[in-house]
Amino acid sequence: MKRPILIHPDPRLKKVVDPVEDLTDALRQTADDMLETMYDAPGIGLAGPQIGLMNRLIVLDCVKEENETPRPLIMFNPKVIAASDERSVYEEGCLSIPEQYAEVERPAEVTVTWMDRDGNPKEETFDGLWSTCVQHEIDHLDGKLFIDYLSPMKRQMITRKMQKLKRERARA
Repeated sequence: MKRPILIHPDPRLKKVVDPVEDLTDALRQTADDMLETMYDAPGIGLAGPQIGLMNRLIVLDCVKEENETPRPLIMFNPKVIAASDERSVYEEGCLSIPEQYAEVERPAEVTVTWMDRDGNPKEETFDGLWSTCVQHEIDHLDGKLFIDYLSPMKRQMITRKMQKLKRERARA
């Protein structure tokens, strides 16, 4: 089931969310719903707070080529345990900040631990777009948006555009 995606500014997008203590069937279903919502948007990542879920849950799939097999990842309690000194810059966007993009610099490679949908511990090192995406989504769990990396002026300009978008959608 597709879920509505919160649009910035929304106070839930700025909160640090709680770890998943008990992996329930309801949470697994929510993760599946999040993947469906993400693919439909379309996007490459989605975090719990973006649908109003205040738990440490993200989903991502950075496979973008049509002939490649999708690789949906569901991560409960993801945590960056190592980051490279090397940096990379990607133009980032966000489903909660539609049609706004900006270059963000992050570690080029990160190692992440998480629990999969069956409760198994996982660890993987990500680079390229996967690295950027997983860091972007984990930031959401800590109440941080990609625009928080921008200058105050750029951030304010984007926030005003989102306020206008929300007003327009409320009237529609």
